Amino acid sequence: MPEPMSAEEEHSDDIALAGEYVLHLLDTAERKAFEARLVQEPALRDLAREWEAQLALFAQDIAPVTPPAAVKSKLESRLFAAPERASRGLRRWIIGGMLALGVIVGAAVLLPVLSPPVPSLTASVVAEDGSLVVAANFIAETNTLEIERQVGAALPGRVLELWLIAADATAPVSLGVLPEDRAARIALSDSLARQMTGAVLAISDEPPGGSPTGAPTGAVLAAGPVTGV
Repeated sequence: MPEPMSAEEEHSDDIALAGEYVLHLLDTAERKAFEARLVQEPALRDLAREWEAQLALFAQDIAPVTPPAAVKSKLESRLFAAPERASRGLRRWIIGGMLALGVIVGAAVLLPVLSPPVPSLTASVVAEDGSLVVAANFIAETNTLEIERQVGAALPGRVLELWLIAADATAPVSLGVLPEDRAARIALSDSLARQMTGAVLAISDEPPGGSPTGAPTGAVLAAGPVTGV
């Protein structure tokens, strides 16, 4: 029976795992498992941010390039040829080798294709008493609003509904009911995406299924302005 890993070994393993996540080397199941841990573990989020920051340094003096769409699939087929994907040990060897070599190729090719998109706008939707805290990141490239409920939850038999109050709006617009999962992604229409700048995000307490009227019917539990990064 294998001995349990020490805290130092687990930390080292998480460093490599965070690197694989940032470079999109995890398969779908591994990526979902890692993202589930990101929601719960601030230290793991810090490791991922450190990887992103370090890798970004290699590309700061390189003019942005939009590679052909086929680049990513070709890279994956070369590195992880079917039918058997490369082992985790091999993938970590690849990461270590890239760092040792200065990520010369990675900075020019991998980063524009595989790096996670950077938020364009953020918001912290917080209750006055701190009982509910929701972080929001808006990704302009994809019109996606990423939500992370960090503190609090809906009351029994109730749901939390997210609202967008545009700078020049006369009424809030529902962005949907927040799921039970702490992390979620909301795809916005072009019209709603254009209204994000200078807007306010708010969360109300609603019956199951959300507000039946198209406007908040329960208490507004939390609110926060949308600001630039």
